[in-house]
Amino acid sequence: MSELHTWGTVAVIALITAALRFLPFIIFNSNKKAPKIVEKLGRILPYSVMGMLVVYCLKGVSFTSISGFMPALIACTVVGLLYVWKRSTLISIICGTVCYMLLVQIVF
Repeated sequence: MSELHTWGTVAVIALITAALRFLPFIIFNSNKKAPKIVEKLGRILPYSVMGMLVVYCLKGVSFTSISGFMPALIACTVVGLLYVWKRSTLISIICGTVCYMLLVQIVF
């Protein structure tokens, strides 16, 4: 009975996830223009999410010692400079993460 319950739960989750992915394409098909609020949210939300991720990543930074904040400061600088240079979010985030981990494990 437990295995049946597990498979049922997975099936329900998969159906709801698929419905949420396909619903915008069904509601806003190519014949209709999306409402203004949806277009505005499409422009604003990516920046808001990035801002929330920065706050979340830096919330535990301690300014009491140089080893508490310097790796995060250097890694954030690397991310910013790489993004300005390459205009690639993925490259800048990966390189910033690698930089931070190397600084924490080896330098500080």
